[in-house]
Amino acid sequence: MQRAVLDHVAIGTRTLTDGWQLFAGLLGGTWVYGGDSPGYWWGQLRFAKGPKIELLTPASSAGGAFLERFLTSRGPGPHHVTFLVGDIGRTLSAARNMGIEPVGVDLSNPAWQEAFLHPRDAHGIVVQIARQSGTPTLAAPAELPDPGPASAFALLEHRVTDLSGATKLFSELLDGELVTSSDPNGAAVADLTWKNGIRLRLIGPAAGAAGPTTTQTTRTHLHFTRHGTAFSRAELSRAADLAGRLGTSLRLSDSAE
Repeated sequence: MQRAVLDHVAIGTRTLTDGWQLFAGLLGGTWVYGGDSPGYWWGQLRFAKGPKIELLTPASSAGGAFLERFLTSRGPGPHHVTFLVGDIGRTLSAARNMGIEPVGVDLSNPAWQEAFLHPRDAHGIVVQIARQSGTPTLAAPAELPDPGPASAFALLEHRVTDLSGATKLFSELLDGELVTSSDPNGAAVADLTWKNGIRLRLIGPAAGAAGPTTTQTTRTHLHFTRHGTAFSRAELSRAADLAGRLGTSLRLSDSAE
C-alpha cells in the first residue's frame, strides 16, 4: 500500500507576484500545475529537492471564506501542509482511532479526495490529507518569471508545544520515519523523513522556556539551500523582503553537498 508523503506547503496571500518572484525567480521553482477552485486560485512550484510550494489567493467566486478568514485574521503566511496518501479512508479511520476527528471531509471527486486536521489536533498548523488520482496539466500563469538558480527545499521546521504528540501524529499517522536530532538552544527536537527525501523538523519548547507563540508565521520556518552558486547579499536582502510580505519565515544557506 502507498505510504503517506509530505507533498507541499501552502501559503495564503493576496499578492501572487511576491510568491512568484521569491519561489520561482529567486529560488528556482518550476511550474507544476494550478487552477481555479471555488473561492480561490492555487498554483504549485517544484524545487530541486523537497516538498512543493503552493500559493493560494482569494477569488471572487463563492467558497473561499476559509482563506478570507485566514488572511483577515492572520495576514499572509503558511496555511497548511498537504500529505498524499494511498487509502484516504484508512488514514481517516486511523486518525479517529487516535482521537482526532477530521474536518472538511470531501470524498466525492475520485480525482481528488481530501480531509483536514484542525490546528489544535495537528499542533499549530492545518494538515490536509488527500488522495490524488492522475495529474492535471494546466498552463503556467503569464506573470511567472523565469526560474532562478535551482534550490532545494531542504527542511520544513515547525515549533510545537507538545513534541511527543506531534511526533506521534507525523510518524504513526502520516508515515514519517523518525530520526534523532538535537538543538543547540536546548529544545527537544524530532526530525522525520519520508521516502521522497523530504524532511520535517519538530521543535519542542526550549528548557525553561514558556513555549512558542501561537501564530503560524513564528511556528513554521522554510529552509532552502543552493548548491554551486552562492546566494549574493542582494539576493538575501531581496528574499527577506519578499518573505516578509508573504508572512513567511525563510532561511537560506549554501549547500556543501
